[in-house]
Amino acid sequence: MTDLSTLVRPEPRAEAPPPEPRAAGRIRRAAARLTPADRSVLWLYLLTRISLWITAHLARWLFPSHPGTREAAPVLAPFQQWDANHYLHIARDGYFPAGTGPWTSGWDNREAFFPGYPFLLRAVHTVVPDWTAAGLLISFVAGAVAVLALARIARAYLPEDAAGRRTAVLFLLSPCAVFLAAGYTEALFLAFALPAWLAAMRHRWALAAVLTTAATTVRVSGLFLAAAIGLLFVLSARTGRHWRAAGWTLLPALPPAAYSWYLHAHTGDWMAWKHAQERGWYRTFHTPWEAWTNTWRGAFEGTQSTGYAAMFQAELAAMLVGLALVAILLRRRRWPEAVYVALSLWALGTSYWYTSVPRATLLWWPLWIGLAAVSLRRPWFTTAYLCVAAPVTTIVALTFLTGRWAG
Repeated sequence: MTDLSTLVRPEPRAEAPPPEPRAAGRIRRAAARLTPADRSVLWLYLLTRISLWITAHLARWLFPSHPGTREAAPVLAPFQQWDANHYLHIARDGYFPAGTGPWTSGWDNREAFFPGYPFLLRAVHTVVPDWTAAGLLISFVAGAVAVLALARIARAYLPEDAAGRRTAVLFLLSPCAVFLAAGYTEALFLAFALPAWLAAMRHRWALAAVLTTAATTVRVSGLFLAAAIGLLFVLSARTGRHWRAAGWTLLPALPPAAYSWYLHAHTGDWMAWKHAQERGWYRTFHTPWEAWTNTWRGAFEGTQSTGYAAMFQAELAAMLVGLALVAILLRRRRWPEAVYVALSLWALGTSYWYTSVPRATLLWWPLWIGLAAVSLRRPWFTTAYLCVAAPVTTIVALTFLTGRWAG
């Protein structure tokens, strides 16, 4: 009798799919964790980046550095301005190339800048050969992380469904938003600082400490964040088990201490980074009222050219916004947030005159969440804000992209 099994053709076995690359798998899993609200914020972020890139492209054609020029500057040239050059020089040559330093004539005071961003720039440069493109890539990725974290923090603070998107809109269209796209430290700092604050809000102290430590490698503002998270930790204390995590709050002090040790080894000065700021940017200590008076004179008493005077006017306006923000935070008993912004204002408001206060507004996340809260309750506010912010944002972007930012 014939065995029927020999007449039945066996089904071919399905081949197992090829293993997914590890990096691709991580990206897919990360994307799966994004909510529709997160995706909406990231689309908004991408659209504003496209808008800035278009502005940069047109700026290099319409506003050449020399009148009558017949060729536009290189495509990425608008973004390689001011502090971006300092970071490039540190990443490419180090802090003290060929034995040069503060004792060298014409020294650029590069030790004023913390090493986190230049080190990352050098690492990315090994993959992206163009220095400017490497810096833009860092800011692009870091900015996406930052705006996503900001939107999540806003949703934790505000009950409205649109809170995250509205906060992102006001933040991304703020007057100094161009610095989030350039080769500056704001985007990278926020990519660590905002997730750190989000982790602290959820009482994940170890994660918050590690992220804050990363932030302190980028900017001294990381210490202000560490103070705010430390206060939040104290205010959140309930049990003995909670206090076991107290040691984590000290971790963010390590990078500044290590950087000071490195500078002392090369210059004999433990505060070399602070003294470099004093030499290069007039950040010698002055009382708050002296700083206000000196900035006012530069803004309105004809001691500076019109370009510099306009910048000083912006510094004064940003300082007033910061002071109002601290007052509101104190009134609402938001003590940790008030400490963070107040320390920033103290650092910026005790120099010979104000420098970089408008850029610092990007780091004050309570400001953007507070403005979003107002706009959600008063619909007219969004229109008013955009009508004021749009021309200012455009002007600031153009002055930076054309090399006219500081006067």
